[in-house]
Amino acid sequence: MDTKILKKNEINEAAKILRAGGLVVIPTETVYGLAADALNKEAVKKIFYAKGRPSDNPLIVHISEIDEIYRLVDDFTDDAKKLVNALWPGPLTIILKRSNLIIDEVSGGLDTVAIRMPSHPIAREVIKATGRPLAAPSANISGKPSPTKFSHVKRDMLFKVDAILDGGDCAVGLESTIVLLGEGNPRILRPGAITASQIKEIIGKEVEIDPAVVSRLSNENMVPISPGMKYKHYAPRARVVVVKAKRDEYIKYVNSCRERGVVALCYSEDIKSLTCKAIPYGDEGDSKSQARNLFDALRKIDMDNEAKIVYARCPEEDGEGLAVYNRLIRAAGFEVLELDE
Repeated sequence: MDTKILKKNEINEAAKILRAGGLVVIPTETVYGLAADALNKEAVKKIFYAKGRPSDNPLIVHISEIDEIYRLVDDFTDDAKKLVNALWPGPLTIILKRSNLIIDEVSGGLDTVAIRMPSHPIAREVIKATGRPLAAPSANISGKPSPTKFSHVKRDMLFKVDAILDGGDCAVGLESTIVLLGEGNPRILRPGAITASQIKEIIGKEVEIDPAVVSRLSNENMVPISPGMKYKHYAPRARVVVVKAKRDEYIKYVNSCRERGVVALCYSEDIKSLTCKAIPYGDEGDSKSQARNLFDALRKIDMDNEAKIVYARCPEEDGEGLAVYNRLIRAAGFEVLELDE
């Protein structure tokens, strides 16, 4: 398949391809998305083929205006209205009961649908010009680090999609927060830039964190409720181990390792103290910079043919840091080394 490279002003060309049932990679504020008409069964099937994605992994439906949600869900709840009025457009996905308009290929066969309204102007312009909601998971090979730069998607999706729309670098760098809404308290299924405390402040209810955010699903045969819950994700070829340790302990441990192909995935401040190859994924105490740079750092590791084992310094596990931690432990297949006393 020939892939057209579109400039950021070629919105109508992207929309034309999407209306015809094609695949277009579009930029969002979180990561690049692999977009198709969410109501077109054959178009959506192409997403799974291009990514090599399991068909039971639900997709997120992207809209350009809040009013578009009414025909996609059965019950636009009061809690949902409060959240979207406060946080849309932005990196928040809500899960509600789906309407009959949502096809099984998008919902993974569940009775719910995940919806968000991106804040990236190009993404919203493409959705609006297409005149249809777009299913758009991250535009990477399934299981590999998500793309946050045009060079990433060009490497992953060239000759697999109809077009790639160049929107530069993504500002946030990690996928959206996913929250399940219904009876009872809201539950975060995937953490992102929108935190539990923000959601609690808006809704006035306690916010639960699903156990799958920080650990494996207890039942590997269950159908995931949202993207990113069931499968190993974001992983480079090299083995990744998340190291929970204070700075000095981390430095001492990594410098003592004598395996071949050791790489430290660390904070910028750690570089000068490490004796092995080191790739920073952000600054210590700055979860925004960590989120913005993590996937690019993992991709740099993947391009290093000598990298065999990666010791990743563990980020903070609250606020936005929880989202970084979630991506790292999934990249590590939940392999964690605890050195903290």
